Amino acid sequence: GVSTITALSLLAHMPELGRRSPKSIAALAGLAPFDHESGKLKRRAKISGGRARVRRALYMAALGAIRANDRFKAFYTALAARSGSKKLAIVAVARKLLVTLNAIIRDKTA
Repeated sequence: GVSTITALSLLAHMPELGRRSPKSIAALAGLAPFDHESGKLKRRAKISGGRARVRRALYMAALGAIRANDRFKAFYTALAARSGSKKLAIVAVARKLLVTLNAIIRDKTA
């Protein structure tokens, strides 16, 4: 259930889709958490870099997936309750959606 606009924007802005590993495809989209540590300074991992258009399209698709798909909704509610941050949970759903779409294109299955 990804909309036509989301699917077309992903195909247009990420030609690597279906040819990369889940970690590298998430990093290309800017949805992979990177540590911000230096010496004794230890901060929370944050998403950074990547392709902003893809990230925006996946964020909106994740909101729709949370409403419509039971699998993503259960993942979202569990993560939001565990972390205490709803935005973090939405970004995690967006990453999970991207990894799922990457696998669908790689395996050529519905």
